[in-house]
Amino acid sequence: MLNLDTHILIYALQGSLRPSERRLLAQEAWSISAIVLWELTKLSQLKRVNIDITSADFAVTLSRIHVWPVSLAICREILKLDFRSDPADEIIAATSIVHRTRLVTRDRTILKSKVVPFATQAAMYVP
Repeated sequence: MLNLDTHILIYALQGSLRPSERRLLAQEAWSISAIVLWELTKLSQLKRVNIDITSADFAVTLSRIHVWPVSLAICREILKLDFRSDPADEIIAATSIVHRTRLVTRDRTILKSKVVPFATQAAMYVP
């Protein structure tokens, strides 16, 4: 199972993944941290993304994605991260560690981590 960072989920929903990301996401089930739902809501509310989280289509799509709750174990894991970023990114990264799911991200700060399990760091990082 893969854990998708918010922007990767957005790119997937909008059909704008890189070919390497598309191949990777086609191979495994998807999961997200619950904080991703909050980020999508805020980005939609601020008109930064054109995703209607109130639509039936969005609900159907989301029903196919496992949503990890934010837990005490995840919050404790944040203390062990080897990077600092915005709280949502730290929660997403810690979720991958706690649930042993490989993270798919383009975030350069997160990609420098030596403790976060990545789906394939080389394919995701493009300077």
